Amino acid sequence: MICTLENDYLRLRISQDGAELVSIYNKEKNYEMLWNAGDAWKRHSPVLFPIVGGLKDKSYCTNGKYYSMGQHGFARDKRFELYDRTPDSVTMKLREDAETLSIFPFSFRLYIVYILEGKKIQVIWKVYNPNDCELHFSIGGHPAFMCPTGEGKQSECFLHFDEEGPLSYNWLSEDGLCKPEVLSLPTDGGFVSLPDDFFDHDAYVMYNDRMRTVSLSDKDKNDYLRVHFDTPVYGIWSAKGKHAPFVCIEPWYGRCDAVDFSGDWQDREHDNCIDAGEEWEGGYVIEVV
Repeated sequence: MICTLENDYLRLRISQDGAELVSIYNKEKNYEMLWNAGDAWKRHSPVLFPIVGGLKDKSYCTNGKYYSMGQHGFARDKRFELYDRTPDSVTMKLREDAETLSIFPFSFRLYIVYILEGKKIQVIWKVYNPNDCELHFSIGGHPAFMCPTGEGKQSECFLHFDEEGPLSYNWLSEDGLCKPEVLSLPTDGGFVSLPDDFFDHDAYVMYNDRMRTVSLSDKDKNDYLRVHFDTPVYGIWSAKGKHAPFVCIEPWYGRCDAVDFSGDWQDREHDNCIDAGEEWEGGYVIEVV
């Protein structure tokens, strides 16, 4: 089932499959702003839960037992319940089932909320812990925005950071794990160009102490879309070697394992922990300029 939210500026389409935002249509400009899940990458804007990225050896240990889980967890491939809707919001819910318990031995309630207000889309994640023990998890966004939105090439566009930089980042190994080397990305007053080889090393994993907004800008350095967030980590990605016309700006409460990680589930970096009976909330905002 697809749910629609619409106002004078934007029309959103949200699927119950993965609670995924699948369309942001700009009614003023008459163009789509989300990637179409084409051949270069088969998704639009998946929710990453209960992990962001990959696990060392694709497994983890908790309470003395080992479990396997694929990259980015399972929420993006589950059918959510339509929990609530209003004229300007949609809330979807996911809870544990036999399949999730076989790879993630905890109960949970995951709520994904989309609120449309003017030219802004607020994305809220709520995680409730119904267990009688702590619940550890990661969660993140992976929205793929058209870049450019019309004719032209990605290499004619810019990323625009609200921090002038240079920006520190890590690259990923072939196994999708975080390498220890810290690299530096120079900017021109906060702007970073996107040459054809920009994503040939996969994602840029960045750590957030001051950054609050990352934007996409056209060839004249005019912002056309902004992502606002307050997450400890964020990623910048497009399909490696495909030169597809999209860029992902990804706010993350969590990160893939490091190449040398050797701890248990609760020892993963940028972990989130909820006490029994408590709820956690996070999210980000997409703004069409």
